[in-house]
Parts: sequence; C-alpha cells; structure tokens
Amino acid sequence: MGDLSVNNSIFSSRDGSDPPSVPPCMSVDKVLPALLECFGIILCGYVAGRTNIIPATQAKGLGSFVSKFALPALLFKNMVLLDFGDVIWPFFFSILVAKVTVFFFVCVLTLLVADRESRFSKAGLFSIFATQSNDFALGFPIVEALYRNTHPEYLQYIYLVAPVSLMVLNPLGFALCEVQKRRTGEPQQQRKLRVLGSVLLQVVKNPIVFMVVIGVISHFLLGQKIPPFMEEFLDGLANSFGGAALFYLGLTMVGQLKKLTRSTVVALILLITAKLLVMPLICRGMVEVLDRGSRSSMNHTSLSNYAFLYGVFPTAPSVAIYASHYNMELEVVTSGMVIGTFLSAPIMYVSAWLLTIPWMDSDPLASALQHVSFNISIISLLALVWSVAVMLLSRKFHRIPHIFTINLFVAQLLACVGMIAWIFMAEQDNFLGQVLTFTLLYGSLYSTFIWPGESFEFVCSITSDSTPLNTTWSTQHQQCASTSCLLVEDEQKETDRQNTDIQSTRHVLVCLLLTVSLLANLSSCLWWLFNKDPGRLYLELQFFCVVANFGQGLISFAFFGLDKHLIISPFKKRLVSLWQGWGQEVTGSAASEEIRLTCTQFLTYHKEQCVRDIVHKKRCGERSTTETFLGSDLVRWLQSVGLSSGPGDALAYGSRLLEGGVIQHITLQHSFQDQALHYRFT
Repeated sequence: MGDLSVNNSIFSSRDGSDPPSVPPCMSVDKVLPALLECFGIILCGYVAGRTNIIPATQAKGLGSFVSKFALPALLFKNMVLLDFGDVIWPFFFSILVAKVTVFFFVCVLTLLVADRESRFSKAGLFSIFATQSNDFALGFPIVEALYRNTHPEYLQYIYLVAPVSLMVLNPLGFALCEVQKRRTGEPQQQRKLRVLGSVLLQVVKNPIVFMVVIGVISHFLLGQKIPPFMEEFLDGLANSFGGAALFYLGLTMVGQLKKLTRSTVVALILLITAKLLVMPLICRGMVEVLDRGSRSSMNHTSLSNYAFLYGVFPTAPSVAIYASHYNMELEVVTSGMVIGTFLSAPIMYVSAWLLTIPWMDSDPLASALQHVSFNISIISLLALVWSVAVMLLSRKFHRIPHIFTINLFVAQLLACVGMIAWIFMAEQDNFLGQVLTFTLLYGSLYSTFIWPGESFEFVCSITSDSTPLNTTWSTQHQQCASTSCLLVEDEQKETDRQNTDIQSTRHVLVCLLLTVSLLANLSSCLWWLFNKDPGRLYLELQFFCVVANFGQGLISFAFFGLDKHLIISPFKKRLVSLWQGWGQEVTGSAASEEIRLTCTQFLTYHKEQCVRDIVHKKRCGERSTTETFLGSDLVRWLQSVGLSSGPGDALAYGSRLLEGGVIQHITLQHSFQDQALHYRFT
C-alpha cells in the first residue's frame, strides 16, 4: 500500500528471478516530443477560442469536418489495410471485456444513485464517457512513438479496438438517453419501438460506424489494397485529422470549468476515477487472464503494459457532442473531458518512461521510494501547519463538519511526522523506537481514511458554515426609502447559500479524493497478491500511493488553506487597488475615452430597450419600491442584442457602464458582476 517498510523483493519477481528486460531500442525520447506536440496543438486551439479568434459557431464547423470527413476517411483507410493475421485476439477481447465491465459498472451505479428525473440519461452518457477513448488524435501518436520500433503491429490495434465503443457500447448509451427523452417529453405510445428505431437510426447515420463497416467489407473485396485513384484522396482527408482534431479539442475546452457545481464535481471525480484509474487496471488485468500461456513471457508482459497504457487514454471530444445533442449533463461531460485530458498526460508519460527503463536493482528503487516519501511528507507538513492555523484563526474549527476536518488535518500531520521520523529511526538499532514510530505512522495514516467518512455524513445536511455579515448599509438611504433594504437581504441570503454550497463542495471533494487514494492502495495490494511478476507499472502505482498517502496535506491546503475572508479577499482588494492605480497612470486617457464612447452609445441607442426588457419594480422596504435589474440579466441581454460576443465581453461592457456612471449597485458596494446582484440606472 505504498509502504516504505515493504520488503525489497517487491521490485523483483516473486520467484526470485529477474523480470524480463525490455528491448534496448524502445526509447522514451520520442514520447515527450509526441506529448508536447499533441498538447501544444491543444493549447493553440484553447488560445484561439479564449481570445475569440475562432468563435464558437466556427468551432462547431471544424468539429463537423473532423467527425464526418477526416476521421471516417482515416478509419476506412486503415480498416482496408489492417492485417488481421497479426492480431493477437486475446488482447482484443481483453479490451472488449474491460470496456463492457466499466460500462455496466458505471451504468448500474448511476441508475442506483441518480435522481429519477434524469437517471437514464446520466447512466447512458456517463457510461459512454468512461469507455470511449480519444484513440486517434491523442492516443495514436503516443503509441507510435513508443512501439514503432519494437512492436509496430500494436499500432493497428487502435483501429481494431475503437469500434468496440462506436458499434457496441455507444448504442446502448444512446438507448438509455432516448428512454429518458421519451419519459420526460413525449407520449408513451409505441415507446419501445420508437426508442429502438431511433437508436438504430443514430448508429446507421454515424459516418464513423458506417465507414468502419464499409472498410471491413472493402478489406476483403479489394485484397487489403486501396485503389490508386482513391489513395491520394483518402490520404488527404486522413492526414488532416490529427492536427484538426487536437485543435478542435482545445477549442471545446474554453469556459467549461466555470460550469461546475457541487453535484457536477462529485460526478466528475467519480467519472475521472473510472476512466483514468479503474479502466487501465481492468484492461491490464484482463490481458493477464485471457492471454496467459498463449504467448511468450516477454510478449505477454508487453501486451499487458500496452493495455494499461491504452486504458489511460482520455475521453474523446465526441462525447461532448452526444451530450449537446441530447441536451443532458453537458457541464459534467465537457469539464470531465478537459480535466481528464490534462491529467492523462503525466500518467501516460510516467507509464511510458517506466516501460522503457532497464530493470533496476531493488535497493535503488526502495531508496527512491523512501526519498519521495520523505520529501512529500516535509512539503505536506508545512501545508498542514498553515491549514490548521487558518482553521483556528478563522474560528471554523468548532463548527460541524469542520470539527471533523480539523481532526483529519491532525491525523494527516501526524502521518507526515511519523514518516519523517521513520526515515531516521529505521537506520538505528532501537526496536522499541521503531515499534512506536511504526504505530504512529500507520495509526495516523489509516485514520486519515476514517475521518472523511464522519465529515461526509454531515456535509450535505448541515450548513452551519455561513458567516454572518452586516446587512445594514453608511449609503443605503440614498437608494431606498427603507432603513433595511429587502433587496440587500436577498443578496445576502444568496451569498450565504453560495458560501454554504462552496464549503459543502469542498468537504465532498476531499472525501472523494481520499477515497480515490484508498482505491489506489487497494489496487496495489491486489496487484501484488495476484501477479507473480508485478512489472514496472506496479512501481508507478507504488509511487502514486506514496504521493497520495503522504501528500494529503496538499489536498487539504488546496481546499481549506486559502480562506476567502481571511486571505483571499484582503489580498484581492489590495491587488485590485494597486492595479487600478497603475492602470489609471499608464492608460488613463485611452480607458476614459473607451468608457465615454461605450456609455454614449448605450444611452443613445440601447438604454430604453434595455429598461423595457430587464428593469423591474421590486419592493425594497415595507412600504417602498425601486426599479432594479440583476447583473446576470444584463449580461444575458447584452449578448442577446449583439452588443457582446460572449459572457466575458458582456461583463467588460457592463463594467464600463458602471465606471461611466450609467448604472450602479443599489448600495454602491459592488462592482459589476455576472451574479444575482441588484443594480439600477442612475
């Protein structure tokens, strides 16, 4: 379980023999450039979308080209050229069984825990998310860089395995989405027949599935050769897929993480765990079972490692298209695609690196594991001291569920202390000291997996974290006749609700992340228990467990170490004050002219229509009313009438109106924000 006291024999085969060496021509030198190439193109797409160089409408056109022309041509070409004689079919069936297993596991779990109003659509889309990989745009370059010189036949497995999702599993997910669609919006007459027909139509209309079938048929009709008159045409379309698909992936990432809520984040962590942790482990395990005894030991080990690497490939962007088509769970799918893609990069690189290095002696490996544990414990200890101090100074420690959180921090802190002490104590001949240090280390470590359960029991039902704020305002009489403004009270209630949601979300996330760590520890034990030769990837899992166990303080610091009222808000106010002062000195005249032009344009051509559309008379006191609008309403209105191209542009436009004195907050205490804050025209 990531133990530092583990015997050195874990780094060799369990029968005492040295594990097989990897051929020296396999090199990781080409893996890093392949990763940099892929993620560099993704970054270019993200920048293009973020700066609005390519608007969302044009991005959809690029996505249509990739999914309906470039990828079908690539699949057709490679299905015609595929050499079925070199295929190791146990590997194919291992990936098939692994995908089916994860698909039904996610599907059944979602059906059990999701709400009745959307459980079928969630089950369908989440199952597709966990099983459909970005095989061609992102996975193929990595496999090519790693196996081109040693196992070139592995490249064709990408094209052979990809249709498993497209032709077998995705139709099942579509069927569940259609069931939900019929249950919520249409009559129940002939429902089963219509659902079946709709699903079959979706499959037949999919150009990717259609071209795979045509490619397999052409493989036998054309004798595994592409006619000369078609070759250059197919090459032109197929070669355009890689860069265009990665660029489109970057475009689709813009603005997705802003849509996260507490419920979506919980689902997101579970889905990413299923895709990046459960899937590769099951893929490798199924190869170990189905291919055992059918190939040489070296080839068998190589296949199982390849299966693990294949399982790490992130989710394909096409899943977001499915979610958009059904208008269901778009926030979870798109955000998960973004996070999963960037989390997969270090996992793929480390996995590839471990597969290419010669097998090391057990002593250096154990020493490296100890150094990692010692270093991460020191960093985590400093983060935990800070987090505990913030918890005490903010006076949250006496509230539920923070009372459990502070105990978790103490347990994590003691685990780090125990790890640091063990490094020094293990070298001394002091049996009693070693026993006490070992007890402290593992007693604290295992208690870190118990306290989150206590916190999770209260987090969704008790909302005692909101901090009372003053709701009586030194400027309110200027805007409202009442001494106690009801609109300000509404804003405060909304702020308190958001703070409560944020706090409960933090606790849920910590609980889920520690559960993932616990799952990794369990996988480490099972891997060692059922494998005679754990292999190099087991070492990667060991390092992950060490970082997850003794780096818990970094998770705690990320969620609780930066208190909003104690640290973030004062720092933000100071930074904004300095930035505004510097900006006025440097670009004061240009900024003032832009504000003046914006305000003049708005007052002349748009104010009257805006007042009619979004301004409403609202009660602000027991016997007084005022005409106001919400900041979020103005942001949507500016986009609807074409004055801004997106939420960010609309927010900047509203800020210029506020700075120019056209609008103001009812209490003059807030800048313009895309929130449920009340503003009025001056």
